[in-house]
Amino acid sequence: MRDLKKSLFLTIGIIVMCFNSLYQYSWNALSPLLAKGLNASIDQIAFAFTLFTIFSTISQVIGGYIADIKGPKLIGIFSSILSSLGFLGIYLSKNLISFYLFWSLGSSGEGILYMIASNLAVKWYQEKRGFATGLVSFGFGLGATIANPFIISSKSFREPSLIIGLSELIVLPILLYFSEYPTKGISGLKPSIVITTRKWWLIYFSYIFSVVPLLSMSSALSFISREENIELLAVLISAFAFMSGVGRPIIGLISDKLGRYMTLMISIILVIIGSILLSINQIFISAIIIGLFDGALIPLYFSLIGDVFGAKYSTSNNGILYTGKAIAGLLGGIVFSLILIKGIFISGIYLFSSTLIGLVLLLLLKIK
Repeated sequence: MRDLKKSLFLTIGIIVMCFNSLYQYSWNALSPLLAKGLNASIDQIAFAFTLFTIFSTISQVIGGYIADIKGPKLIGIFSSILSSLGFLGIYLSKNLISFYLFWSLGSSGEGILYMIASNLAVKWYQEKRGFATGLVSFGFGLGATIANPFIISSKSFREPSLIIGLSELIVLPILLYFSEYPTKGISGLKPSIVITTRKWWLIYFSYIFSVVPLLSMSSALSFISREENIELLAVLISAFAFMSGVGRPIIGLISDKLGRYMTLMISIILVIIGSILLSINQIFISAIIIGLFDGALIPLYFSLIGDVFGAKYSTSNNGILYTGKAIAGLLGGIVFSLILIKGIFISGIYLFSSTLIGLVLLLLLKIK
């Protein structure tokens, strides 16, 4: 019976993640439509992606604590409604201000849902944490892979926004109603203790700098590629989203066997290679490598937090870790869009430098 419940919660997590992915990995498909429909510039639209990273991460600190203490059901239902209102709101948006407002509102809901879904895996699958967390995170690429061709083929952002918003409003509250966390057999350190340790801050800043390439690609791949052929652009964006999802359970499973730290090291080194390839204008292969290995970093860091600090307060602890995405979002959103104007070469060097810092910080984790 317990195994059946665990499978149910894992399934809920995957489906929730499929919807969550539309905020990040459908952005490349949605942003050109938004720029055209709202008569906005690249940097004005990129600012909305930065808002997404800020609100989706900050909301997790409060939402994650509530989920750890009270359980995921009620806060999950509330967050589901917020997430759906993000898309329904931009369907109604007439200008940038209303778009920013609704996108920020929806991003807050998405952030809490992301953390609940991830920690259904972290808490219920302690022995196979890397694989389970990666499998849930696979949904974060899968949903966008399915939706992106439909979004790209749309003439306006309004039709896909309405369909996505209504789908979320119907499906997500029902799923979250059946969610719960285990109440026995788990232990761990409270966030107030965790954030006083040296290990925490090394992991935190390593995470920030290591995921900048992923967020840069997520926010600006359609502009990086300069691809005018709609079919080829759809293939590139969908391939990036798919690879960022499919690598998560595979690399997560490897981390259960090889070890979390070693798997993180290898993955970050490969992201560095992907960044170098971008600087020499190998955009497609760069997007594939960064999607595959940088996408896998997020569940690996979540699992590492559970390994090092325990699973009892993992939603709270990972929620605080995920606030680093707000900083990474600034570096991969607004900052990257400004650097991109200067050219592909300098953009690749920027991503290389950021990831190298993340690697060095992770190396310091093993030095006492």
